[in-house]
Amino acid sequence: MSLEEERALIRRAKAGDEAAFAALMEREQSRIYNLILRQTRDPEDAADLTQEAFLNAWRGLKGFQEESSFATWLYRLAYNLCIDHARRNKRRSERLTSVPLEDEEGRAPAIPDQRPGPHEEAERQELRALLRAGLRALSEEHRQVLVLRELEGFSYGEIARMLGLEEGTVKSRIARARLALRKYLLGTGNFSPPASSTQ
Repeated sequence: MSLEEERALIRRAKAGDEAAFAALMEREQSRIYNLILRQTRDPEDAADLTQEAFLNAWRGLKGFQEESSFATWLYRLAYNLCIDHARRNKRRSERLTSVPLEDEEGRAPAIPDQRPGPHEEAERQELRALLRAGLRALSEEHRQVLVLRELEGFSYGEIARMLGLEEGTVKSRIARARLALRKYLLGTGNFSPPASSTQ
């Protein structure tokens, strides 16, 4: 869907066209659900909060200024719901710090899409476990920006708008997060950078 098509749907939805809003929702539903699931680690909670996010979006659509994309605005609504949910359920708040590296389809960054043998699969699982542990070892602010950038693919500007930060602050946090994660992984003794790496 092009930006113009999205804006046309938003205009129609703002005017009360439920079918237009449903088209926007259908495009983003899976992504929002997966984002929330990564935070709550509970499919039922994720489903409930996804519905709540879209309900809030419908109610607040007239206030959407279109300074960011619809997806960015919707993500911020969903993320805020996750924060509120964690505050209401303090016993679950620790689960917010555990972000799985792979998505619901089991995809993981920098891992070739090939059929692995048993040994390769064991190595992949070990790497994923190391990366998850590394993410858990980061501070909340560093983990947050790294997941948004590296796993979700948001731009620096989008992350800045979502979190209410300056873009320079986002870039700085991501750089520090990458260094901290690299240091953690190298410190385990089970991970080494590629020989051709110049970073």
